[in-house]
Amino acid sequence: MANHLSVTKSNAIKKLHREGLSQREIAETLSVDRKTVRRHLAGDSGARQEAKNSKGTSAPTGSSLPHDVEATTKSASDSEPFRQTIEAKLQLGLHAQRIFQDLQVEHDFQGSYWSVRRFVKKLRTEKPTAFRRIEVQPGWEAQVDFGSGAPVVGKDGKRRRTHVLRVVLSHSRKGYAEVVFRQTTDDFLTALENAFWHFGGVPKTVVIDNLRAAVKNPDWYDPELVPKLRAFEKHYGTTILPTKPYTPRHKGKVERGVDYVQENALRGRTFATLLEQNDHLAHWEANVADVRIHGTTRKQVGAHFEASEKSELLPLPTQRFANFSEARRKVNRDGHVSVERAFYSAPPEYVGREVWVRWDARTVRLLDGDLKTIIVFARSEPGVFNTKPQHIASEKINSVELGSSHLLKKAALIGDHATRWSQAMMRARGIAGTRVLQGLLSLSHHHRCDKIEQACEIAWRHGDFNLRTIRKLIQRSGPVQELMPFLEDHEMIRPLADYDAFVHECVQDQLTS
Repeated sequence: MANHLSVTKSNAIKKLHREGLSQREIAETLSVDRKTVRRHLAGDSGARQEAKNSKGTSAPTGSSLPHDVEATTKSASDSEPFRQTIEAKLQLGLHAQRIFQDLQVEHDFQGSYWSVRRFVKKLRTEKPTAFRRIEVQPGWEAQVDFGSGAPVVGKDGKRRRTHVLRVVLSHSRKGYAEVVFRQTTDDFLTALENAFWHFGGVPKTVVIDNLRAAVKNPDWYDPELVPKLRAFEKHYGTTILPTKPYTPRHKGKVERGVDYVQENALRGRTFATLLEQNDHLAHWEANVADVRIHGTTRKQVGAHFEASEKSELLPLPTQRFANFSEARRKVNRDGHVSVERAFYSAPPEYVGREVWVRWDARTVRLLDGDLKTIIVFARSEPGVFNTKPQHIASEKINSVELGSSHLLKKAALIGDHATRWSQAMMRARGIAGTRVLQGLLSLSHHHRCDKIEQACEIAWRHGDFNLRTIRKLIQRSGPVQELMPFLEDHEMIRPLADYDAFVHECVQDQLTS
C-alpha cells in the first residue's frame, strides 16, 4: 500500500532525525508526507533522545546516508545552478513540469523532473507569497458560505443532517446564521433574504461559493448564475459574485465565520427541530456574536455595525422576493407548454423551441433565452388549455372562426352588388348564412368579379338568397333585364364598421323567431 514505506526509507527518516533535521526538512528531502514522518518517528522511542545527544546539526554529505537519501540530496543539488532561472520562471506563474521542460531545452539540463519539483517546492517554502488582505467600505460586501450544522434528532430517535448558512458583512463582521436541511436554490435564497431583512438593508455585492444551487456554470471571468438568482439580485438591487473555483481565501471572512458558528454555537449540541436550532442561533447572534470584540477590527461587532455600516446598506424593497418555480419547457407542435398538467400557448415562432417558464400560485410566465417576458397567464386548473388568439398561426384560422363580419368585409372587395346581396342574405338566413358567404367568396377563385357582381344583382332583385342560384346565373351569364339606379344611401346598405352589429342583429332575430 502507498502508506507503507520501504525499510530503507524508514531507516532514513530516523537517521536524518538523529542528525538534527526537522520533520519538515526530512519530508522535503525524502519526498514523503510530514504525517508519515511523524508516524515513523513516534514509533522510535529513542529517536528524540538520540537527537539531543547528537553533535551534528545538519545532514552529512558523505556516503553514510542510505542510497535513496543520497540520491535525493544529489538530485536537489542538480537544480541549484539554475536557481535564478527557476525563480524567474516561477514569477511568470510556470509550474514545475514546464520549468523542467524549459531547462532541458534551453540549458541542456541533465537532472530529473523530481529534482526540479523538489527544488521548486523548496523555493516556495523559502519565499512564500504573502496574501493581500482586502478590507472594504461599509455596506459594500457580504460573504456567504455553507457549513455543517448541528444534527436534528426527532422523537423517533432518527438523526437528520443539517447545513448552516452563514452571511457576514465584510466591514463590520456582523453575521447572520440559519440552518436548513437541504442546499437547494429555494433554501439558499430564502436564508439569504432573511439575512437582508435581519440586517435591515442590502449589501451592494454578495460573494458566494460556486454551489450548484446558485451557479450554473462556474467561471472566474464570466460565471453563469442560476436564472432565479438573476431575478433575485435584480429585485434587491445587489450583485452576486461567485468566487474563483477552489479558492476559499477569496471569502476568508465567512470561512472563519462558519468555523466560529460551528465551534462556539453548535458544537456538541443536538436539537429536536430545525426551528429550535434556528431560535438558538438567533439568540446566540444577539447575545454572543454581536457583543464580542472582533480580533481583527478590535471593535464590538454589533455596535460597530450600528455605528458605521447599517446606514450604508441599500434600502430593502417594499416586498419580499416573489419566489417561484421555474423550468425549461419545449413548445409542443400544438403551440403550448405544459405546467403542472395545464397548458399555455406561445407565439407560433416558438414551436419546437425551448422557453423558460416561471410560475407561482397566481401566474405563469413564458420567457425567452434572455429571460425577457413573452407572455403572462393567470394560473388555471389542470387539463385547461389557455390559448391567446394572437398565438394561433394565421393559416390555421378558418373563416368560421374569424366570424361573419370578416366574411362580409371580404365580400365587399368583390363589388357593391355582392355586398348588398350578402347583407340581405345574412338578414334572411342568419347563422346558416356564414357558410353561404364562404361559398360566395370561393367563387372568386374561379370566376371574374364582374360575373359574380352581375349574378348577385339579379338574385337580389328576385329576393333569392341561395348560393346555387348565384352559380347558375354565373354559368348562364344572362343580361340584366332591368337597370336600377345605384343608391348610395339605403337601409340595406351599411358601412363596414357596422358589420359586427348587423350580424349580431341577424343572429338574434333568427334565435328569437
